[in-house]
Amino acid sequence: MATGSEYGLKKIVWQRIKETIIQDCRKSEVWKILILDHFTTKILSSCCKMSDLMMDGITIVEDLFKIREPVPEMRAIYFITPTAQCVDALINDFKIKPKYKAAYVYFTDYCPDALFNNMKLYCAKSIRVCKEINISFLPVESQVFTCDSPDSFRSIYSPHSQDKDQVLQKLADQIVTLCATLEENPGVRYKKESTLDNGKRLAELVDKKLADHYEIDEKTKKKGKTQAQLLIVERGFDPATPILHELTYQAMAYDLIPIKNDTYKYQSKDESVTEALLNENDELWVRLRHMHIAEVSEKIPKLVKEISANKKQPDGKITISGLSQLMKKMPSFRKQFAQKAVHLNLTEDCMNHFQKNVEKLCKAEQDLAVGCDVEGQKVKDPMRTLLPVLLHPHSTHDKIRAVLLYIFSLNGITEENLNKLIQHVKIENESEFILNWKELGVPIISSPSLFPFRKSSRRDRSQEETYNLSRWTPVIKDVMEDAVENKLDSREWPHQSECPSVWNGSGAVSARQKHKASGPDERRSGARLIVFVIGGISYSEMRCAYEVTQTVKSCEVIIGSSHIVTPTGLLDDIQALSKPPMETFTIVEEKSSA
Repeated sequence: MATGSEYGLKKIVWQRIKETIIQDCRKSEVWKILILDHFTTKILSSCCKMSDLMMDGITIVEDLFKIREPVPEMRAIYFITPTAQCVDALINDFKIKPKYKAAYVYFTDYCPDALFNNMKLYCAKSIRVCKEINISFLPVESQVFTCDSPDSFRSIYSPHSQDKDQVLQKLADQIVTLCATLEENPGVRYKKESTLDNGKRLAELVDKKLADHYEIDEKTKKKGKTQAQLLIVERGFDPATPILHELTYQAMAYDLIPIKNDTYKYQSKDESVTEALLNENDELWVRLRHMHIAEVSEKIPKLVKEISANKKQPDGKITISGLSQLMKKMPSFRKQFAQKAVHLNLTEDCMNHFQKNVEKLCKAEQDLAVGCDVEGQKVKDPMRTLLPVLLHPHSTHDKIRAVLLYIFSLNGITEENLNKLIQHVKIENESEFILNWKELGVPIISSPSLFPFRKSSRRDRSQEETYNLSRWTPVIKDVMEDAVENKLDSREWPHQSECPSVWNGSGAVSARQKHKASGPDERRSGARLIVFVIGGISYSEMRCAYEVTQTVKSCEVIIGSSHIVTPTGLLDDIQALSKPPMETFTIVEEKSSA
């Protein structure tokens, strides 16, 4: 099975970098230094290894902002973002005494004239190449991208924000570079909201910038709309999904285990701390990440037995200590077993949390979110469902999550009832965890209105097989399936721009229609659906892009956002929305009059 870095977005980005930056290296047949900023370091780390770079003539990779030794006999490649900070750092390398023999400059995106002219003024003699390569997004997974902009959440939704339009402009630029990298000029639609217009504004910006890009770009022939569609939605369109306790492997792990920068740390039997990267270079992670934790628990031992053939434990049970012994005896299998050990530990960690605490929460959460119980009976009194959670000694965060699901299920509650709940959970001084959802257009306090908040109608999934504690389906999956089947209501999803007939019904393919498994590259000839969520995507929503793609042979679904959110991270961001911005000040030194 191909890992994610061998296909999908990561492969496309690496191919683009090779065709531009690396191709220029090959022409001179000289070893070069590659200089990166923080953002471009993340881009390259996501799609290639150091060994890939060395094969193509890159001998050293340096940080643009760190002190570097001059190497006047070598040429330097600058892969940087077109910001004043980055351009100033480049100028400083050549302004007085050049650090390198020559500079090959590649910007992630369009470089403003003022910065370009400043660079030309000081570095013109040293610059051999200067190009804009249109990669201003992170290919997080084969079908997932982000703009690496978690701070944009506050800028867009805080009542104190002073840079919302600037941030939306930046996100639009980044989305356009994604489309350019995919060689797509999609039709653009957005989810119409009654109280917010961020989706509409971003759709307008993206559509205009796409038109400008394909007008200026002389190389491309795709100036008309391609067989792709871009949907833009806001985080408040489905507040329940990022708050629920998810029981699929990836979403569950990132919710319950402290995983930082995709790095999972666990204690080995000898008490040493082992670190493992959870990314698409780990084939087992790719195979397991979207499975339910119950399936993962069954699958890992089977995969271990698969590799170890007949070398199993006497009682047939695979344990971590047994696995360690097996690794010592079989050096040739160490790498494969290391992966299994990682996932055995991670699965055990997840299951410990589940049995200790999460299992008790899940039934209530599912009933509140879905609106009916396991038997399909409608929940008539949501407070009766919530009460056991409030009476049990769960953590404050878990109680807040349950209270929010209760409020979401009722489309808001009275101020009196809200105050009682806040007192019950003992968050009188932290009520922003709940109240600030109103900034996302989510009704928290119910009020009579001429335009009441209306939930989108859900697809009937009563015939689909699900686990009792995993009955909820993210709303975005309904949206993806409806888009592919050409069932999105144009009153709820206005067209900012139309796309070709493939989306007019003739090319629509049922998302429920199963097809024989096909390789990822087989779908390249079909249409693409790109979904962008303003304000963060959850891991369960990322999973939906893969699930819909697997069932629809004619369409590849790509999902992206400003950043990826976990339940705890999102709640912290929500709470911080009402905090005023920190004051900045400059210290001016007084000159002595002596």
